[in-house]
Amino acid sequence: MAQLFETTEINGMTLANRFVRSATYEGLAADNGAATPALTKMMKALAQGGVGLIITSHAYVSKPGQAGPGQLGADKDELVPGLTDMAGAVHAAGGRICLQLAHAGYHAFTRATGQPAVAPSELGISRSARHILTAGEIEKIGEDFARAAQRAKTAGFDAVQIHAAHGYLLSQFLSPHYNRRTDDYGGSIENRARAAIEVLKAVRQAVGDSYPVLIKMNCRDFHENGLELDDSLAAARLLVENGIDAIEISGGLLINERYIPSRKGIHSEAQEAYFESEALAFREKIDVPLILVGGNRSYAVAQRLVSRGTVDYISMARPFIREPGLINRWKSGDPEKSACVSDNQCYKGIEAGLGVYCVTEEKQADR
Repeated sequence: MAQLFETTEINGMTLANRFVRSATYEGLAADNGAATPALTKMMKALAQGGVGLIITSHAYVSKPGQAGPGQLGADKDELVPGLTDMAGAVHAAGGRICLQLAHAGYHAFTRATGQPAVAPSELGISRSARHILTAGEIEKIGEDFARAAQRAKTAGFDAVQIHAAHGYLLSQFLSPHYNRRTDDYGGSIENRARAAIEVLKAVRQAVGDSYPVLIKMNCRDFHENGLELDDSLAAARLLVENGIDAIEISGGLLINERYIPSRKGIHSEAQEAYFESEALAFREKIDVPLILVGGNRSYAVAQRLVSRGTVDYISMARPFIREPGLINRWKSGDPEKSACVSDNQCYKGIEAGLGVYCVTEEKQADR
């Protein structure tokens, strides 16, 4: 029976436990996307707190793919020294770190990029113009992912994760809500998965077979005409066939407030692990390590999911904003669940230019 605090491997990357820090938008990078001391300090604290694998927030692979202010970048060589410092700080604290690579696509932060957002298709729901990608431009984006992955490897990161969830560009290609193309990148799930597969192949060629490459993808979009489970499983099987090393299962789109990836109001164990049923379906069809994010708060729930073989790793984001040392606390024998109240107030700091932090904890400390 698998245990939470046992050593495992993903394509040669040794992990001290089965806990993963899921990518969280920190909003602490410099204007040019460089890793700052504050961001490196946050990653180091997670390693010191016992997290087995730390996944950074989405680092844009090209400037047109930037999603928001203070976002980490991996789009140019001049960012490698800062990334090297970050990876080194985590390693010095005994941790492992993975750089998440992303392109915002339709939802790019055009005010900062100065360029039109790109998209698989035109949706006609915004006043802002979107540039519809040609096949040649899609190939170029794959090259951008590959170069960013090589930078991560050069900087000493232990792995990279391709972001294909939550309505960012590769998620947009997978989702019929966004993808209304009629060429080789649209229609069937095999066609809609083509962009993600091409990115994976380009990344793999850049970093080699022995370097861990993960992906984060939606099990469902939970949105009208969105990606559904059967198609998600079909895409996952194609990714496995093309060499993905592990899949992080998530869900939801940022445009749907009811079913956003970071859902509010998780107050009981029954409300946790809200993609568990979809994870079980993945387990039946997919034979690479599975990582489950989405409402995980309790040690008991984490142990149940892993010991029963539903998934191999437990991923959390907001609980580590509240308590970076949560995993060490659990390992010490204190099984009290995370103090995170799932109110999403932690992201208000990004809007204020302060980066992500637990507003609720700060208010309680002021009392």
